[in-house]
Amino acid sequence: MSKDAENGNSTPTPEELRAMVEGTREELGETVQALAAKADVRTRARNKAAEVKAEAMESATAAGTQAKEGIAQAARLAQESVVDPVREGGAAAVAKVREKMPEPVVEKAEQTTEVVRQRPDLMIAAAVSALAVFLIVRRLVRR
Repeated sequence: MSKDAENGNSTPTPEELRAMVEGTREELGETVQALAAKADVRTRARNKAAEVKAEAMESATAAGTQAKEGIAQAARLAQESVVDPVREGGAAAVAKVREKMPEPVVEKAEQTTEVVRQRPDLMIAAAVSALAVFLIVRRLVRR
């Protein structure tokens, strides 16, 4: 800047003035862009919708994971509190029944159990047949 020798004030040179004008133009351009972005409601709404969607997806994923963990824990508790005691009680009941049954009956039951384990389709066929006989008898009795 050149100095005015008489009053001590400095006056900008033409180059400095041009640089100041250019800087002001840049600031004004940025301000206009910021105002335009605020005024563009459609784009802001899309951006907000995208944010909400992303948050909802995260929340749903977390809820799904939490539900899976809860179901797994419930299954474990059911196994521990219901199935195991029933299995143990069933085994005790079978042992008591075997003690009181005659030996030939126990042998026949063990043979039948082995056949059912080897060929479960026979057991299914027998169950279906028994159900059919039951339904036929029930229908005949009602007449």
